[in-house]
Amino acid sequence: MFSTDIGIDLGTASVLVYIKGKGVVLKEPSVVAFDRDTNKIKAIGEEARLMLGRTPGNIVAVRPLRQGVISNYTVTEKMLKYFIQKAVGKKRFRKPLISVCVPSGVTEVEKKAVEDAAYQVGAREVAIIEEPIAAAIGAGIDISKPQGNMVVDIGGGTTDIAVISLGGTVVSASIKTAGDDFDEAIVRYMKQNHNLLIGERTAEDIKINIGSVYRRPESVSMDVRGRNLVTGLPKTISVTSEETETALASTTNQIVDAIHSVLEKTPPELAADIADRGIILTGGGSLLNGLEDLIEEKTGITTMTADDPLTAVAIGTGKYVEFISERKLK
Repeated sequence: MFSTDIGIDLGTASVLVYIKGKGVVLKEPSVVAFDRDTNKIKAIGEEARLMLGRTPGNIVAVRPLRQGVISNYTVTEKMLKYFIQKAVGKKRFRKPLISVCVPSGVTEVEKKAVEDAAYQVGAREVAIIEEPIAAAIGAGIDISKPQGNMVVDIGGGTTDIAVISLGGTVVSASIKTAGDDFDEAIVRYMKQNHNLLIGERTAEDIKINIGSVYRRPESVSMDVRGRNLVTGLPKTISVTSEETETALASTTNQIVDAIHSVLEKTPPELAADIADRGIILTGGGSLLNGLEDLIEEKTGITTMTADDPLTAVAIGTGKYVEFISERKLK
């Protein structure tokens, strides 16, 4: 029987599982499809994501986590169990130490729900780590030093901003504006400006392929299919990257304002460190074209994206597990 320690990035958009010594072994969308009539789960992860917006009446595809916290406890528990079993395999192992990452603004009640879910899936011990700290560790920052580091983690449901020094958070803010809001802003824009109704998945495709929040050197466009709200019939139109800039402006401004307010509350010594070292972006939302330039222009501070922003939080959560295990052995 062997022991395996697991780090879980429990995100609104995706769940990533990190296993000590192996790295990130699983990355799947946090979506569950279940039959409303029988209450049985039909699909979990990528298979369920493909069903979003395409299911018959009795089958619903849901995201059990909303804005970084558990909104449907039972479904989250089943989803976690499924992902852990898929990541670990059928081998017999001693109950693992599981560390789970949560947004920095969650309440004690929400933390308890995450903890309970981890114990339910068979954890020997549960460690809860705040997202910005996990993101900083995963981005390769040595957080134990007395230096100020600013991390902005833009996930699916929340954006976590924190100034970290000596292994802890000095100033932080968590806002419920993130990747999902970018998608919603694109859906709204298409409805208002083109009378075209599109789904969440199409909006996400637009965001990934041509989405931009800062003027690109040359414009790019893509064909988008949806339902014409006037005729009620399917229609295809061409959308440009400039249009996404307009669509995403108010959402990205909220993130920039939150960064601004955290910088205003930062002690002067640490603020000087951040001016030297720059702002680090992590999370899937940081891949949005032009975000680095926009934050840099508005704050005057060099902004860069972590090497692998999508897995930074999961890697950080996993390394935190290793850090705890080592500390206990000493």
